[in-house]
Amino acid sequence: MENKNEKEVEIETVSVDDKPEIAQDKQTEIIEQLNNKIAELNDKYLRTAAELENTRRRSALDIESVSRNRAMGVAEKILPVMDAVQSALKHNPNDEGIKTMERALQNAFAQIGIVKIKSLGEVLNPQFHNAIQIIDKPDEKTATNTIIEELQTGYMFGDSILRPAMVVVSK
Repeated sequence: MENKNEKEVEIETVSVDDKPEIAQDKQTEIIEQLNNKIAELNDKYLRTAAELENTRRRSALDIESVSRNRAMGVAEKILPVMDAVQSALKHNPNDEGIKTMERALQNAFAQIGIVKIKSLGEVLNPQFHNAIQIIDKPDEKTATNTIIEELQTGYMFGDSILRPAMVVVSK
């Protein structure tokens, strides 16, 4: 006999075939959002890395510029010493002590990178030479605008002019 309290219940079966499509759409949307976020973060990373590299380069250039300017400042302070030694050598060309000082200064200049500007016999170049005086040609072989005398030696530091040469030019 059956219990009167017991009821017969019918169970319906539910299909889950519809839910994977909804889940698939949601997964695709989430994957797309995550891919966009990855792309955004990757872009930020690359920009930050490039900015850091640019900052490093600028910093290195600034340091190089400061050290170059400092070296040029020191070199400009030493030039009058070289002028005095050369002047003393003109007055007393046989003095070994003065010759030794000139050689020592020239060696120091070479190690630092200070180079004399060529003048005598060269054509006047306003970038390197400062014409103090213009005189008539001393002979027919001398071309116009040729430097015939150097009053003060000019010097360069690398590709920068420390001081132009003061010269006398033929007319």
